[in-house]
Amino acid sequence: MEYELPEELIAQRPSAERDGGRLMVVRRGSEAPPIHSAIRQLPDWLQAGDVLVVNRSRVIPARLRGRRLPGGGAVELLVIAPVAASARWRALARPAKRLRDGQRVEMRARDPGAGSLVVTVHPLAEGEVEITFPEETDVHRWLDVAGEPPLPPYIRRPDGALPSDAERYQTIFAREPGSIAAPTAGLHLTEDLLVRIRARGVRIAEVVLHVGPATFLAGQPGRSALAVEPERYRIPGETRDLLLDPARAGRIVAVGTTTTRALEAAARAGWPDRDQTTDLVLGPGSTFRVVDALLTNFHLPRSSLLALVAAFAGEKTIRGAYATAVEARYRFYSYGDAMLLI
Repeated sequence: MEYELPEELIAQRPSAERDGGRLMVVRRGSEAPPIHSAIRQLPDWLQAGDVLVVNRSRVIPARLRGRRLPGGGAVELLVIAPVAASARWRALARPAKRLRDGQRVEMRARDPGAGSLVVTVHPLAEGEVEITFPEETDVHRWLDVAGEPPLPPYIRRPDGALPSDAERYQTIFAREPGSIAAPTAGLHLTEDLLVRIRARGVRIAEVVLHVGPATFLAGQPGRSALAVEPERYRIPGETRDLLLDPARAGRIVAVGTTTTRALEAAARAGWPDRDQTTDLVLGPGSTFRVVDALLTNFHLPRSSLLALVAAFAGEKTIRGAYATAVEARYRFYSYGDAMLLI
């Protein structure tokens, strides 16, 4: 789905308060005008018996900056995931064309006193590489001292991420490291908001889906607009039991497209009780077996995320909602406002 978006509506920073954004409420499949609300009013749109499902994946500080050895040319690596249980990781590299097989790259910690680390780079597909860390490296610890939040390219940070990004590009319930992009709908939720939501008789459940590199690969030559890389997910037993409880009468309200994808993938796989990988694409013609309502941000045109939202609520409905959002000057994308599809 395509739409025109003035560049100034792309949010470069989050709202002053997590729950300070605007909320557009949209009826699925309806031609009724959207309702303008606020994130702080989200509890008013939920009902006793509903289950609000969030993604507890934690964004890793996946962006590393370094220099080629020898020569000293600048290199940026965005680590994606480990290759099995080894010191090798998949990554996106920039500029990838200047990296030869076996290229050594020195990465420096943000604090000069924490030293540096030399990795070896092996080019793979266009823009993608495999990097080998020294065998004794605790990679997650090194990312903590050397990495930056992997902000998407439309958030302009020419001098690197701001200190505040480390907190605000992370949900309050993020616990399991593995994502290289935030499940952004969850960025709006606060402890106070969750307390108010529970007070309405709504239960909170969690899933894990580690968000992959689709945001950073969008628009590359030869890449389908609906392409989605396989992503790791898990549905905890307590969440599965709650959602499948025959006595449950309320709606399943997914916080974000990542949560939606995890739930719909699990349903299609028979609700497995172990870690899984999914390449499920939800777009035109898809049916939704689990999710009844969806809290989501405003997404990029021609993206798999927007295709999911349009399939869920109806393309005509979403086209109207997005046109209204542009006219009403909503803030778009990761740090922007949200919509609730009910």
